[in-house]
Amino acid sequence: MKLENQEVKTNLIGRLKRIEGQVRGVESMVSEERDCGEILQQLTAIQSAVRSASLTFIEEYATRCLLDSTGEEDRTRRQELIKNLLALLSKAPV
Repeated sequence: MKLENQEVKTNLIGRLKRIEGQVRGVESMVSEERDCGEILQQLTAIQSAVRSASLTFIEEYATRCLLDSTGEEDRTRRQELIKNLLALLSKAPV
């Protein structure tokens, strides 16, 4: 699947860049030997941001690949896409 919706793509790239900045910030915090609670708080924020970005991508995947498929000939394809989606979700952080 390719992200064809430019708004979603731009949004997702922005989120990923913010996550990248957060990770760099935590790296600096560890190097500076900052308080463990502050570091843990930032790591938790990163997890939340990754989860949110994942949900954005999953929504686009489901909309584009599952809902846009119509007709009986697409039923097998939709079933395969659902199987793939579930496999991806099983690997996603909880």
